[in-house]
Amino acid sequence: MTRVKYTSKDINLIARMIRAEAVGEGKLGMLMVGNVIVNRAVVDCLDFKDVRTIRDVIFQVQGGNYSFEAVQKGSLFYSPARGVEKELARKVVKFWRQHPSKHALWYFNPYAPCPPTWYDQPFSGQFKQHCYYEPQANTCESAYRY
Repeated sequence: MTRVKYTSKDINLIARMIRAEAVGEGKLGMLMVGNVIVNRAVVDCLDFKDVRTIRDVIFQVQGGNYSFEAVQKGSLFYSPARGVEKELARKVVKFWRQHPSKHALWYFNPYAPCPPTWYDQPFSGQFKQHCYYEPQANTCESAYRY
C-alpha cells in the first residue's frame, strides 16, 4: 500500500530533499521531512489544492519563492541521492508516519523556540531543530484521512 503514486524519479527527488533539509537530524528527522512532502501531495486543501505529485510539491512556488528553501539555495539538493536517503524516501511513500509530522503540512527551523502557530496553523511538535505544524481540522479535513 502506498500513500501517493510515485516513480523512481520521485524517490530521487524526495531523497535529495530530505538530505538537503534534514541530514543533520538523522534518519528520523529525514523521515519526518519526507512525511510532510507526501502529506502535501495527498491533501486537497489550503495551499496544496492543485499539488498532486511529488514533483509538484518539491517545485511548488509560493509568494514568488520555492516552498522549500533547499530548491533555490541548497547545494545538497542538487547533489545525487544516496542509497540511505532513497530507502527513507521509499518508506514515506509506502506509509511511514509518526508524530509530530504525521499530519503536518509545514515545518521550519526557527533557530529559537517554536512559535505556537505558523500562519494560524497549530504547532504539532518539534523534532530536534524542526518545528512541525498541522492544519486545523476545520480547514483541511483531508490531512486527517490518510
